[in-house]
Amino acid sequence: MKTIDELLAEGVTGKRVFVRADLNVPLSGTTITDDGRIRAVEPTVRKLAEAGARVVVASHLGRPKGAPDPAFSLAPAATRLGELLGTDVAFATDTVGESARATVAALTDGKVAVIENLRFNAGETSKDDAERGAFADQLAELADVYVGDGFGAVHRKHASVFDLPARLPHAAGDLIATEVGVLKKLTDDVQRPYAVVLGGAKVSDKLGVIDHLLERADRILIGGGMAYTFLKAQGHEVGSSLLQEDQIPVVLEYLKRAEEKGVEFVLPVDVVVAPAFPDLKTKAPANPTTVAADAMPVGQMGLDNGPETNKLYASKLADAATVFWNGPMGVFEHPDFAEGTRAVAQALVDSSGFSVVGGGDSAAAVRILGFDENAFGHISTGGGASLEYLEGKTLPGLAALED
Repeated sequence: MKTIDELLAEGVTGKRVFVRADLNVPLSGTTITDDGRIRAVEPTVRKLAEAGARVVVASHLGRPKGAPDPAFSLAPAATRLGELLGTDVAFATDTVGESARATVAALTDGKVAVIENLRFNAGETSKDDAERGAFADQLAELADVYVGDGFGAVHRKHASVFDLPARLPHAAGDLIATEVGVLKKLTDDVQRPYAVVLGGAKVSDKLGVIDHLLERADRILIGGGMAYTFLKAQGHEVGSSLLQEDQIPVVLEYLKRAEEKGVEFVLPVDVVVAPAFPDLKTKAPANPTTVAADAMPVGQMGLDNGPETNKLYASKLADAATVFWNGPMGVFEHPDFAEGTRAVAQALVDSSGFSVVGGGDSAAAVRILGFDENAFGHISTGGGASLEYLEGKTLPGLAALED
């Protein structure tokens, strides 16, 4: 795929360059609580602006239902992008309507605009090729060139991700180039031992990547809500913990395959439990206790890895040459259940190997828990995209950028 540097060599001065970014940041009202994705795309936007392009930045935010919803406006993201760039960023209050056309038309060389949330138009996410294509046609009228740099969306077959590049000269932004380069280190050129840490709520979300990694990883460490389906599969009581009982047969098959292939599967040996899910707004004490993973009381809910598990996992990561981590080990947003996630993050910081934090909640946790992002080899901006790449799937947004 063409790089942005190759695009710049051809000249972009005066051209309208459509940058499909990922500005899907978490909001509390209109306050951005984690601007990592905006900071990740800012270098590409700056590079284009400094080359004289008229930059049109577009993204989705949240899951509005194909119509405008003020709760999902990109206005806060546009303001933050302007702060990072150190310049005013224009904002269009629609996607392809009068405001978008006027805002783009008013751009001069080196200036930047953000158009409103792409998912305010039903054509963005439509399953109907014609409807999606019609929206892509309207977006194409706003630009002369397309730059894909929203890695967090490349696994979606959406109009701005898949259909629009076919309508314009296109190139990959620096963020996508970096993300793909890192993921190749996890698939094509792996330094061993290769350890994978998987957490998060549902085991069903990770089955594909587990299946793929059983052929590649040396160790797979499991935590988070998904761990309790594994523990239940081993015959242990899991109380009122998150459980996907219908996935137990698949889990048992994976545990058997791991043993046959010599892949070390590591599960919690102790867990932190509480009578109920904690209040994440007040952060009120949740009465946690620590119990052995094979002795969970009925009526208690597992919400984090215990201290012995934290030590075990740190030891399994200490000598790893490559580590991929996706998914928190517990309800890290509450102080009573953050230590498991903190311990994994610290183990990656302490490791001399190449560490990749696989986006999503893991990336958010690193920032919320106060870790220096530069202490990790790479923090991905796309959790779902990273997982699907590691599953070996073709990602529509990357395929669309191929020449």
